[in-house]
Parts: sequence; C-alpha cells; structure tokens
Amino acid sequence: MRGHFSRDGGRGAERAPLEKRFADEARFIRSWFENPLRAGAVSPSGRWLARMMARYVEPRGRGPIIELGPGTGSITEALLARGVDPRRLYLVEFDRNFCAHLRRRFPDVHVVEGDAYASRALLEERLKEKPAAVVSSLPLLVKPEAQRLRLLADVLSWMRPDGVFIQFTYGPASPIPRDGACGTAFRAESSPPVWLNLPPARVWVYRRASEAESLAFVRPPHPAQELIDRLRSGAEKIHVDLRRELEGAKARLSQKSRIGQPAAQARRPAPTAAPKRGRDGKPSPRA
Repeated sequence: MRGHFSRDGGRGAERAPLEKRFADEARFIRSWFENPLRAGAVSPSGRWLARMMARYVEPRGRGPIIELGPGTGSITEALLARGVDPRRLYLVEFDRNFCAHLRRRFPDVHVVEGDAYASRALLEERLKEKPAAVVSSLPLLVKPEAQRLRLLADVLSWMRPDGVFIQFTYGPASPIPRDGACGTAFRAESSPPVWLNLPPARVWVYRRASEAESLAFVRPPHPAQELIDRLRSGAEKIHVDLRRELEGAKARLSQKSRIGQPAAQARRPAPTAAPKRGRDGKPSPRA
C-alpha cells in the first residue's frame, strides 16, 4: 500500500531531513554567490565532517564553546547531538540571514552577529568564564598568513589552558602554519581524512603548548616569507627612487622653462606701430 510511512517506517522520517538539507544547501549557495571569499565553501559541512569536529569537544566540561562561522548550523547540530548543553554554545556569524536562520533553528543557543575574527572583542565581556573550545568553519586559507596566526594567538591566549581550537580544511596541510610565530607557542594534530565528506576534509586541533615547549619554541625563519618581505622592501625602494627622479626631472624642466622665458622675450622683435593715415586715407608724413 502506498502512502506516507510512519516515523519508524522510513519515507516520512527521511523526507524532513532531506528537505532541510536542500534548504541549507540553497542558503549556502546563495551566500557564496553574494560573497565567495566570506562564505568560503559552496555547501555546508557534511554530517561526517561535523561529527569529526564535535568529537574533539568535551560535552560535559566547563566553560563556553564558541563556534565561528556556523553558517546554517550543521556543526552546531553535531555538537548538540554529542550532548553539549545549548546554553554553553555561542555562535558568531557575519551573515545576517544565517543569524536569523540559526536563531529559529536553535532557540536556546546564543547567536551573535559580527566578525568572527574579532570574536574575543565581541564576547569577552559577555562571558563569565574563559572558553573551553573554539570550533571554526572559517575559510582561513583565503586570509593572509599573518591574520590566521593572529586569530590563533588571540584565541589561545583567551581560552582555558586546556582549551582547544578546532578547524577543518580541505587540504592536506595545516591551515595555520606550524613553523610560524603567533606570539603563543602551540601544538597541532590532525584527524584522519574524512573521505565521506564532499570534498574530503581533515580536522586540525590546536592547543597551547606546555611551559617547557614554550621555552623551546623558536620561530625558524620562513624562506618564502623572507623572500616576499625582501621583494616588497625592494619594490617600495624602487617606487620611492622613481618618484624622486620624476619629481627632480619635473623641477628641472620647470626651472629651464622659467629661465628661457625672459631670453625669448628679449629676442622677440618689438611690434611696429601702424602708420598714421590722414583724412584722405594716405599715410601721413612722419614728424
């Protein structure tokens, strides 16, 4: 017999999640078209990736949990399914439409509209305890290396000593350079690849280094960054020298123009007066 199966039956149970997923996909695609660099991904994180990120959060621990760039809430849903108290969750989202959607979908969760890269300034006075975890879906690789390092340093110095910063990426390498100094020494570990996510992804977990590791932490010079700095410095020097040459040439031309103007006037013959004519129209004799 055809019809709408019960919740235990199958079709009816699958229809609502499927419709919700299509709606989330549509919201994400629209946001990506409006601002691809801000959205970062064309579709929300898959459930396997969301579960992998939630695995690194202690559900019964103390302290708030901050989610950066939650989008439509796929990772928020995985955190709640893991047993995290919704009152511990603070979602920082830049997109106003996503914020409205998140408030409807998760009424007991704190949703804050603002720049996730300034999450500490947004939340520090609001929170009574230091964060236990920061879960990020931000598209870090579209940002400069220095900005990524600043974000990690800001978060690690703000969190509890045992806090974790969790970030996913579609590439094989850490999205935050492990050989770069961010002001705070840190340790990084990665999850196994999440092959069932499309595209496949990996989760990176960053923790503050121990005191001994911090003392031993020395930033090795990054050859590529040094080369970029030298090129930038050289380009600025060339620009300054060229501007000075142009200004000097312009001044010399202006000076030559001022010097040559009186000489040209001296060489110019004086204008001759037109001969005076009498009443009969003939030139009058000179006096």
